[in-house]
Amino acid sequence: MQKFTLLLLTLVLLAPLGIDLYLPTLAQIADGLNTPLSNIQRTIPLFMLVMGLGQLIVGPLVDNIGRKPVAMIGLVLYVLGSVLGAVATHWPLFLTARLMQGCAVCCTSVVAFSGVRDRLNGDKAARAYGFLNGALNIVPALAPLLGGLLATAFGWRAPFWFLAAYALFTGLLIVCFLPETRPSDTQPSRSIPLRQYMKILRQPSFLAFAGANAGALGMVLTYVSLAPQVLMTQGQLSTVEFSLAFGANGLWIMMVSVLANKIIRKAGRPLCLALGSFAMLFGAVALYGGETALPANWQNHWALYMIPVAISVAGLAFTVGPATSYALEPYQQQAGVASALTGFIQMAGGSSAGLLVMALPVSAKSALLLMMVIGAVLVFIAWQYSKKMRGYIIR
Repeated sequence: MQKFTLLLLTLVLLAPLGIDLYLPTLAQIADGLNTPLSNIQRTIPLFMLVMGLGQLIVGPLVDNIGRKPVAMIGLVLYVLGSVLGAVATHWPLFLTARLMQGCAVCCTSVVAFSGVRDRLNGDKAARAYGFLNGALNIVPALAPLLGGLLATAFGWRAPFWFLAAYALFTGLLIVCFLPETRPSDTQPSRSIPLRQYMKILRQPSFLAFAGANAGALGMVLTYVSLAPQVLMTQGQLSTVEFSLAFGANGLWIMMVSVLANKIIRKAGRPLCLALGSFAMLFGAVALYGGETALPANWQNHWALYMIPVAISVAGLAFTVGPATSYALEPYQQQAGVASALTGFIQMAGGSSAGLLVMALPVSAKSALLLMMVIGAVLVFIAWQYSKKMRGYIIR
């Protein structure tokens, strides 16, 4: 099972790599394409929005034609999008490349989470989702530094060539080693299963758990999108200093994810959700306190941004595993459809919320503060529902 989970990890890494590897080069890309920095910043939530919307189509596909073929379709699209991003000479072409990558990762993400649901259930599934979430944070710990080094040595296009090479390597692993996990009694869909989607959406508990993931992701996307502006433009951190600060936060989430898995085993999933809500709220309070209580000449210091962020993103580590497992647990025969709908709410909801708060006429820190509060409220609602869950299957 460990080998299987690691194979799924290679698929889910495509999404964070597609975001974190090029973070230190946003300003260079904007200069190279002669476009405003805000355009490049928006490609992050747009990438996730496309990833979420595409899952509504990909979910039925993985139930109809299988997990492995859809994974290969996604990997081919990812290679093409990465190459297009590497050779882009103007903003529309670069945006097209990012949208192609978003379509690709919606395929690989649904396959990965459907695969966990195919093989695991209950607390074991929660620990697997938690492992994937924790391991994913190796990427923000290392990718910005790698992307910065590649860009320094070879220019801002180099990270996109790296992404193309990684997708090719992953494709070889999937072809050779990933088994097909689609259950034989999976319910196929002839088209987009609107009736199945509506049936699942009528479950308040599903909405609560998927909404918790959306709130947590929206908070992280807002932090990630604004981090280069706050830390490099306002805080005057160098590319290497930014990468180290960003990477340290990724390692922190990974450590908290390990703790979350232990708490799941010892005390159960509801406690993790309660801790997730508290962490996001506490991070919001810390960010607000730094903005209002400290002198103006301190406001651009990196710590006033990163310490509240570190507190709040711990809430993500406590939330994702339990919330995802609770959301998918009742849908054994509809794993692809349910995974797609969960991903859609998480990605599209989280990215839309991030885009909205970043569009408000407020400072970057105030936008993040608002998203932290929204995330805390949504995870609190999920915690309340988790106390009523006893484990059941909806067919």
